Amino acid sequence: MENYDRYVSPLSERYASRQMQEIFSPDRKFRTWRRLWIALAETEKELGLPITDEQIAELRAHADDINYEDAKAREKIVRHDVMSHVYAYGLQCPNAKGIIHLGATSCYVGDNTDVILMRDALDLVRAKLLVVIKRLAAFAEKYKDLPTLAFTHFQPAQPTTVGKRATLWMNEFMMDLEDLDYVRGSLKLLGSKGTTGTQASFLELFAGDHEKCDRLDPMIAEKMGFSGCVPVSGQTYSRKVDTRVLNVLAGIAASATKFSNDIRLLQHLKEVEEPFEKGQIGSSAMAYKRNPMRSERIASLSRYVLADALNPAITSSVQWFERTLDDSANKRLSVPEGFLAVDGILDLAANVADGLVVYPKVIRKHFLAELPFMATENILMDAVKAGGDRQELHEKIRQLSMEAGKVVKEEGGENDLLDRIAADPAFHLSKEDLANAMDPAKYVGRAPEQVEAYLANVVNPVLLANADALVETGEIKV
Repeated sequence: MENYDRYVSPLSERYASRQMQEIFSPDRKFRTWRRLWIALAETEKELGLPITDEQIAELRAHADDINYEDAKAREKIVRHDVMSHVYAYGLQCPNAKGIIHLGATSCYVGDNTDVILMRDALDLVRAKLLVVIKRLAAFAEKYKDLPTLAFTHFQPAQPTTVGKRATLWMNEFMMDLEDLDYVRGSLKLLGSKGTTGTQASFLELFAGDHEKCDRLDPMIAEKMGFSGCVPVSGQTYSRKVDTRVLNVLAGIAASATKFSNDIRLLQHLKEVEEPFEKGQIGSSAMAYKRNPMRSERIASLSRYVLADALNPAITSSVQWFERTLDDSANKRLSVPEGFLAVDGILDLAANVADGLVVYPKVIRKHFLAELPFMATENILMDAVKAGGDRQELHEKIRQLSMEAGKVVKEEGGENDLLDRIAADPAFHLSKEDLANAMDPAKYVGRAPEQVEAYLANVVNPVLLANADALVETGEIKV
């Protein structure tokens, strides 16, 4: 029976995928601790310490079958999670227990594991970010030629196309991908720095041999799949690393919010809608409603991530000297939950991007309602060609536009600007002449060409180069 009598995080129950939850699971953490202890023992043996192949083989044999009950019982006594797991590992590896964690401090497993998990989580975020970009690219290609009203200040402005608007969403996610790749590529392990970062314990183990101390960190980094370790540190890696990682997540959240807000506004206009399932209920009271609940959830989770990104920044700023422990509880919350939230955000964004419903007739209706105002420059040029005076006609169009606008705004009528122009002999233009100026495609500038160029030159090369990196997005649970 499920537990209904205690708090359960909605990030795990409702939003984040099983993949992301596994990355930040206790089992992944403690198995990574053991991998790090094995890497340390192997490296110390290779550098000449009296550690045997049999001891390392014993450690490897129990790398994954963690005896959690022994660790839990020990922690009740010693109140120290790392030493509890050193003890439990030693129970399984009696011949190797004396060399587990040799020369290291708790941050050797704690901090190095945090960096490894953030790297793995960034890889999953990256894969899902690419899926969102791919689906938006397909949408942009499909609708690159469909004219639509553009908006500045949410007021009708010079037209664009539906596909061109999608490139604006896509470009922000592409910027996030660049930021992610930079931060991901810059991640380094803490390595084995000791209690205050001086490697004093390892200098003692290696009998004052500085060259062996210099080799220790690079060898461990290579075993753990990293290019290197941080060059200097106190007991911990700089908490600014967490800040940089969470800032990447915040950037994705900001892009997702922009995307979701635009969809919510377009759904209000009935021009574009997010997917709506057959049995989905939009409102408990108003049965006819089709609320943009997925886009709203994207915005909601993104707001959490944007606020959460402040946690590592504040924590980084108040670390004292070589180590203080006021980061620990905060890190346990802010980093994993930031990733869990972004994981849910990207699954939602991919789902919405893949199922967007476009209503071309509504888009055209709205377009044509405003087009007479936007076509006045072209109409003015045609009237001048027909023999009219530009200055005189410009003033007439200004006056007629204001009169037509009054009909629309104050009387709720249709835009009759074209009828007014056709009825004015100064323009020498018939309704048929004016109708020729009403082709929406004439007013979108280079939007279709910009979509084609952006996809061909910027997006598609990235998608092609990362074709094997894309992953199926998680199921939308609710």
